[in-house]
Amino acid sequence: MTDPVTITNLASAPARPALRSHEELKALAESGAAELGWNAPARDVIAWVARNFELPTVTVACSMADAVLPALVADQLPGVDVLFLETGYHFKETYETRDEVAANLRVNVVDVLPETTVEQQDRLLGKDLFARDPAQCCALRKVQPLRRSLAGYEVWFTGVRRDEAPTRTNTPVVTWDEGFGLVKVNPMVDWTFDQLIEYSEDNILPVNPLLSQGYPSIGCQPCTRKVAPGEDPRAGRWAGSDKTECGLHT
Repeated sequence: MTDPVTITNLASAPARPALRSHEELKALAESGAAELGWNAPARDVIAWVARNFELPTVTVACSMADAVLPALVADQLPGVDVLFLETGYHFKETYETRDEVAANLRVNVVDVLPETTVEQQDRLLGKDLFARDPAQCCALRKVQPLRRSLAGYEVWFTGVRRDEAPTRTNTPVVTWDEGFGLVKVNPMVDWTFDQLIEYSEDNILPVNPLLSQGYPSIGCQPCTRKVAPGEDPRAGRWAGSDKTECGLHT
């Protein structure tokens, strides 16, 4: 779709400085985890990153359900890259929220693109791969593109919260991400959904309107349904299958 604001394509971004070795970054992740503990305030976690890393080796992954994490990071690291996985399957409200974030926050929104468009994927692998093999679809349109993108960074922020699902209850504040090969920082792990909404309202931040319409966890449109009262917040993701994660957070 046509973007009303400037969205960077990662392929056109300038060359990045040499990155520290995995051994150095692993040691840094371990020291950060020891220093910050299990429930450090989000601003303290971000301050730790600001002391130990420099732009442009820092990035934020954002699903555009809300803008709390990009806003918090931009307070201390203005101009930070915010990676948006442009799967081609998002709700229009998600694209609109992305555009609001790009227009109103001190961040550089980067569309992370799969190697094929949805139409090309349909021709190669058959129509609606998400319905037949959601794991492969996520791998092609989310995991592999993010892996290529994260290769240019030393640390990434995510908005993972422990209250979202049983699979996330033991999420640490800082860890070494072996799968993607960089430090992973989760400043909002102990936040609740209500805290997220309250912070957004108090600070007049962009919020995906679907959050207030029964979608507490927002993914690709074909694989996301409304959640009934009392259900797990992520029950609407890949409903009817045993899939609970797309593969980004394992």
